[in-house]
Amino acid sequence: MNRFIYVKLSLALFSFLILSCGQSSRQVGAVDSVAQVTDSLSVVRYAKGFSVRTLENGIRLVDVADPQTDADRMPVSYHFALVPKNILSQSSPVMEGSGLRETNVVVPEGYTPVQVPVERTLVMTMLQLSNFTALDALDVVRGITGTKNLFNKEVRQRVKDGRIVKIGMEGNFDTELILSANPEVIFISPFKRGGYDTIKETGITLIPYLGYKELHPLGQAEWIKFVGLFLGKETEADSIFAGIEERYCRLRSEVCKVQNANKPTVFSGEMHGGNWYAVGGQSTLAQLFRDAGADYIVKDDNTGGVNIEFEQMYAMAADADYWRILNSFPGDFSYEALKASEPRNELFRAFREKKVIYCNMKQTPYYELSPVNPDVILADLIAIFHPELMPADYEPTFYQLLR
Repeated sequence: MNRFIYVKLSLALFSFLILSCGQSSRQVGAVDSVAQVTDSLSVVRYAKGFSVRTLENGIRLVDVADPQTDADRMPVSYHFALVPKNILSQSSPVMEGSGLRETNVVVPEGYTPVQVPVERTLVMTMLQLSNFTALDALDVVRGITGTKNLFNKEVRQRVKDGRIVKIGMEGNFDTELILSANPEVIFISPFKRGGYDTIKETGITLIPYLGYKELHPLGQAEWIKFVGLFLGKETEADSIFAGIEERYCRLRSEVCKVQNANKPTVFSGEMHGGNWYAVGGQSTLAQLFRDAGADYIVKDDNTGGVNIEFEQMYAMAADADYWRILNSFPGDFSYEALKASEPRNELFRAFREKKVIYCNMKQTPYYELSPVNPDVILADLIAIFHPELMPADYEPTFYQLLR
């Protein structure tokens, strides 16, 4: 069975699985008097970076913010009113770009109107692209930043025949190519290196995608719902996520049976440029380790990571049971290569006992698939930390012990 087949679940089953797992308006005015309706497709359960409200007229209000700013309350920074195009066809469809003017459609004040479903867009990262692939919506993608380490054969063919253009990298975008793709909106990562001033001058609506800043694997995966809202694929996105959640929670429930005394310790990263980048103790990766039944050695509250010296990492991780590495090593990575990169690496117990957990991004479409497959990553880690919980013939997809 293909490990990347997304299981579609009914809404009733979805509700059952959730239990087991864990304003006024005027024409272009505020949302005070526009009644909101209950909409199961507007429910966001894990993601902290976006929320959705559905109005009686069918417009969905999407609020987006940095999910790491406040753990208890999402401070809203971006606001979009998703207006179904079939509503516009019933009113006075005088349109300009992705906005609306002189129509009978009620758009709350402070919200940028976007006509949906979006039929043409650009994406900036493989993480964003993973959602379009999962939703079978590559026809909507008209531009990407580049094809380095891109595995998807269909996307590569679309680039080759011109259906998808390469718009350049962050900080060096090609405005002419962007305009030639004629996107209705552009999905961006506003907290990365940037270079979006040039794009802003085009007048095209920019949609911030912050899934990469979520602190829970299911929170990151739930951004498929965010993309689905813009593509008119809300039902499909909800169904795909329900399958991801069910599989993830089922695996996690098995790990809950493991006694604390039997949980191995793990650390992550390697030396680069004289420093070791240590992923924070409140990161998505740290949560994956915990859900897989391992004790991550970094205990701080850092949601990202910090650069530390080798000696500091060694003091924390010298006797750790496992060592996780994700890199783009050219060729076959090995313990010899790991030692050659830093001779002191052989001092770690995990090195001596051959317990390095490894994924090579040049050989595996990690960023193209992992954002919408946290359950698969979790299964890989469980198979390493607690092989007794997984089938004897389990075949890893992303991570396996380095030979």
